[in-house]
Amino acid sequence: MGKRIFIIGPVRGATPEQNLTLDNYVDALEHEGHHVHLPKRDTNQNDPNGYGILIQNRNAIRASDEVHIYYIKTSDGSKFDLGCVFAYEKPLKLINRDDVKPTEGKSFENVLLHMDDAYRTR
Repeated sequence: MGKRIFIIGPVRGATPEQNLTLDNYVDALEHEGHHVHLPKRDTNQNDPNGYGILIQNRNAIRASDEVHIYYIKTSDGSKFDLGCVFAYEKPLKLINRDDVKPTEGKSFENVLLHMDDAYRTR
């Protein structure tokens, strides 16, 4: 039986290339038998202020076995979802690890790399 996987990634500001990458990634996971929640497809995006989107994503993250993230620094929603991942102690895999570079000191990038290392060594 496949895992329940939540995907974090850009929705509103996603480029066509990012959308294609995520679509192909999700197709591969679903072909392997996993149940995938992709917010641009599975979260109702018709929300006047975004609060309902946050609730739907929070609930889907809580119900997931693990979370995969396509990290884009400018995606505020991704950072909010990442907080849920941390709070629910979900394993996190970086989809675009090669694009995420370590920084000096504290940063989302360093946290993501640390969480991805933990995912890959479990």
